[in-house]
Amino acid sequence: MTLHSPLTDLPGIGPAVAEKLNKRHIYRVGDFLFLLPYKYQDRTAITPIADLIYGEFAQVLVTVQSARVQYGRQRSLVIECRDNSGLLTVRLFHFSKAQMRLFQPDKRLLVYGQAVEGQGRWAMLHPETKVLKTDETVQLSDKLTPVYPSTLGVGSVKISRWAGIALACLAKEDLHDFPDDFLQQHRLSPLKDALKAIHQPQVGQRESDILNPENPHLKRVVLDELLAKQIGMLRKKAQAKQVSAFALRIDDGLQSRLLQQLPFTLTRAQQRVISEIFTDLTQSRPMHRLVQGDVGSGKTLVAFSAVLQAVANGLQAVVMAPTEILSEQHHQQALKLLATLSVKTVWLSGKITAKKRRELLAQIADGSAQVIIGTHALFQDDVVYRRLGLAVIDEQHRFGVHQRLLLKEKAENSGQTPHMLVMTATPIPRTLAMSYYADLDTSVIDALPPDRQPIVTVLLADNRRAELIKRIKALVATGQQVYWVCPLIEESDLLQAQAAEDIHARLAESLPTLNVGLLHGRQKSDEKAQIIADFQANKIHLLVSTTVIEVGVDVPNATLMVIENAERFGLAQLHQLRGRVGRGSEKSFCVLLFQQPLSQTARQRLQVIRNSQDGFEIAKEDLKIRGAGEILGTKQTGEMSLRIADLHRDSDLVEMAFTLAQQLMTQYPEMADELIVRWVGHAEEYLDV
Repeated sequence: MTLHSPLTDLPGIGPAVAEKLNKRHIYRVGDFLFLLPYKYQDRTAITPIADLIYGEFAQVLVTVQSARVQYGRQRSLVIECRDNSGLLTVRLFHFSKAQMRLFQPDKRLLVYGQAVEGQGRWAMLHPETKVLKTDETVQLSDKLTPVYPSTLGVGSVKISRWAGIALACLAKEDLHDFPDDFLQQHRLSPLKDALKAIHQPQVGQRESDILNPENPHLKRVVLDELLAKQIGMLRKKAQAKQVSAFALRIDDGLQSRLLQQLPFTLTRAQQRVISEIFTDLTQSRPMHRLVQGDVGSGKTLVAFSAVLQAVANGLQAVVMAPTEILSEQHHQQALKLLATLSVKTVWLSGKITAKKRRELLAQIADGSAQVIIGTHALFQDDVVYRRLGLAVIDEQHRFGVHQRLLLKEKAENSGQTPHMLVMTATPIPRTLAMSYYADLDTSVIDALPPDRQPIVTVLLADNRRAELIKRIKALVATGQQVYWVCPLIEESDLLQAQAAEDIHARLAESLPTLNVGLLHGRQKSDEKAQIIADFQANKIHLLVSTTVIEVGVDVPNATLMVIENAERFGLAQLHQLRGRVGRGSEKSFCVLLFQQPLSQTARQRLQVIRNSQDGFEIAKEDLKIRGAGEILGTKQTGEMSLRIADLHRDSDLVEMAFTLAQQLMTQYPEMADELIVRWVGHAEEYLDV
């Protein structure tokens, strides 16, 4: 057996188990080397019962006094034991009749488990036990014992055995690694040494030293994974340059006519980003650009500047948003900005009538519809574009790789790949951008319009709700408006809608002189549109809403945002919601209503949002608290997930990997191939877009 042998060569692995392990990027025997222990057990000594410490794991050698089955809420086998220093109760919850017969009085028992307090003596709940033969000598380990994570129903003990076989293979084989001069130049230990040190710790090493993020052996393995990620993204970027796109001619006069309609001038940041986009659009290779900007920085206008240039070159442009509400908002803005420039804009909603849909599809197919705005409806099979030249995707991380691929397929008619502009209002920390968006060129709108007011953010316990309602009454009397966002209930749209209806009823009763509106995701599209229009026209004074208003809704007269049960929301979402106010000339406020007591994480989140209005700073804290998987919305799917690296903890290595990846691809391409295979296996996910 070798490191390259298939999994099914290992004892206990058939096709079903192999399929489970494949989902964790384990395809070959050697892949177990990269499934690292998450903790270590100290079985190097026998601890007397009298020396046990509460909550700590230890190994004891005891003699059985008695064993009995105890019945209650859960059946358990209670084994009373002792050594020369004291008494111990061992309690097993899962046992067979055969096991019961093993624990006879006077039998010697080796037990490893966590010490807890029992009834007047120490206890261990469901520890590992081994009944010793009469003359058996206890074989103590001379080093820490690694413990591996269970994965998809495959137990830790089995994984430990297979990892042991992989380590035995490693001892006999060379592991494909960087050349010696590369290792020396960057002061890196050989990967083989690093893996052995993690899986088979030296005698006398402590768990805290091995798991320390500064452990050079652990850093070496983390760097290996980050390099694989970087190389994959760089290859995606290079692959994108192999296809052709329409090279646009920029019409400066048309851009001037667009800007002349505006009641304000662009910020320097907006001008810079538009210039970067226009430069990309003139190339015969497709643009892949990510535009980041904080809430209210003016990304939409930047996007429509690009859309207008595509139309001026005889091409179609699509603008894709994650929600019906946001897509309709984009459509309304497009009508205002582009209609006077003779641009035909259509909104392809998922809820329009069949007849209207047929009409729009015909216009899209013959090219008379120049700008098409919608959600995932833009991808459906019956949507055929005549000459698709530009795709604007709003709120990137709500869309997966699959949707981006579908969009490219839609442009196959023209034989050209569309330019792609990705916009996100959730600023992405540098380390995250370098790891997950390295295939995209990045532009940052790093300035807000000068007339934007800072928003005063206040934390308010739920028991002070009456004071808040009194304040709302006074505020509305001055002509200003209020948002009231309902608690986040992720399991169910229905529950969330019901919660909104309950809050709406209570507020309407408390504020009978105000017009209190209600908006939630289960309402029909035209009903939602009418409610938003009424709020924009100040016919509704207080709008009770679910998170459907998180992005895109723009009402400058709204100056107070109340977020109910704010402790249930993530940082990025709180920042997005807060950004719905502060859009006019009046001072604006955001009240974070919370239920006591707060967990430590929730308190940390709310303090971050109260103390900062900088989206990039908030995103950095969000990465620290939640991790990349949750921020990108990929935690459940595992798409593009990291197995060992942590982007916050290992930010210095992210920078290093970013620099080294280019050198590896140029000087050691075969090593770059090995890294992709090692960390991705047979998957092609790095080359999907």
